[in-house]
Amino acid sequence: MLIVQDNPKSPIAESYRTLRTNIQFCNFHQDINTILITSTVSREGKTITAANLALSMSETDKKVLLIDCDLRRPSLHKIFKIPNDKGISNILIGQFKFDDAAQKYDENLYILTSGTIPPNPLEMLSSKEMKIFLEEAKGNFDFIILDTPPVIAVTDAQLLSTMVGGVLLVIAAGQTEVGVTQKAKELLKFAKANIIGVVLNKAEPSSEKIYNDYHYHYGQI
Repeated sequence: MLIVQDNPKSPIAESYRTLRTNIQFCNFHQDINTILITSTVSREGKTITAANLALSMSETDKKVLLIDCDLRRPSLHKIFKIPNDKGISNILIGQFKFDDAAQKYDENLYILTSGTIPPNPLEMLSSKEMKIFLEEAKGNFDFIILDTPPVIAVTDAQLLSTMVGGVLLVIAAGQTEVGVTQKAKELLKFAKANIIGVVLNKAEPSSEKIYNDYHYHYGQI
């Protein structure tokens, strides 16, 4: 799962670095140091994308914060094999401070898991406490990456998209219907989200020399 860490010389790991570079070029023209990653529906690979993108960014000596904002079905703690007894939800209700809840994964990467699953995730993520938290975190990290629920399922990603600099939409090739993808894009646009690109996941390698034959592609939609 953590291909950037476990197989750093693989084509897929390199594609995450290409994605990282594209985002850095976007950041040259815009202030995009907070990035929300979502998908249209479940099981498209958004969390894996968020995890590997965070790892690739931390390779460049950038201080990165990865937050599990899927307070319904969190999974970042499973991917990184770290505890989830306290996280973003516990910070927002004032139960823990950031330094007590955040986990340092390597020299540059910090992970904030979901913490206790709340009964009201939408209200919690759209709260003024969440806005204040993100604003304060911007002053301490070069990049902040938010893993959020799918757009079609719930409105969490739409609401959070108003608090970040850019949104990446992960789409599973050969799995997600075009109409569903268009609907997800419309919902994000309605929220005035800044969609900076799409990650085409689970794509078969092409015989043509497109995107350097990487399995993960990046582009505008």
